[in-house]
Amino acid sequence: MNVDSSDMKLVALLADAADTITTSRVGTENLRVERKPDRTPVSDADIAVEDEIRTILARERPDDTVVGEEGGGAVTTGRTWMIDPIDGTKAFLRGLPVWATLVALLDRGQPVAGAVSAPMLGRRWWAGRGHGAYVRGQDNRDSQMTVSAVSQLDDAIVSSSHLGTWPEFHNRESYLALVDACWEDRAYGDFWSHCLVAEGALDLAADPIVNAWDVAPLKIIVEEAGGRFTDLSGSNTIDGGNALSSNALLHESALRLLAR
Repeated sequence: MNVDSSDMKLVALLADAADTITTSRVGTENLRVERKPDRTPVSDADIAVEDEIRTILARERPDDTVVGEEGGGAVTTGRTWMIDPIDGTKAFLRGLPVWATLVALLDRGQPVAGAVSAPMLGRRWWAGRGHGAYVRGQDNRDSQMTVSAVSQLDDAIVSSSHLGTWPEFHNRESYLALVDACWEDRAYGDFWSHCLVAEGALDLAADPIVNAWDVAPLKIIVEEAGGRFTDLSGSNTIDGGNALSSNALLHESALRLLAR
């Protein structure tokens, strides 16, 4: 399914609504924080963002399904909106700028449109199937994105998230083998690594543990920029529990090392 301009305008509207809430709540003394059963934090800002997005979607797309990290829901074979109200809540709570709202539109379980809005970084990334992938920077200009043309691992820059999560959810030695094969490695983490792949600033990004809402918009953004996005086994899914994005040229080489 190719998305139309009204879907893309709605994606932007949802991101704008989220930014209004998050920027007004970050760093405030009365921010309420609780721990979910998996021991990850959730703030009242997370809840407020998801509630507002659900309210807008109920008005604008009443027949669509909505799935959110905080409010739950189930993906259908039709149109489903997937929300991560604040990706990087720990950073949000500590006053670090690397957090964002993630919104995606799925059709038959695959992302066809999405946005990642990181207001404290002054950046927003978005894409739609057949529309290309774009980034808006601090100068408020929109630029179309294209992945890098690096074709050899020894010329590549790879990024991941917290290294300590690798042995718990995937073989850390396999990731370190990928690091050793690359020119440089970084740990920008969460959404940012994959968005930088779409921009062409990075060549590879790997995550040993993700949920579908963590990566749904990232997949369409990377793909529309000319890259490839799979789980660590190479499956074309957002439900694999982990993720690998690349400029497509390096994907198979990276998968072989990660499969060790």
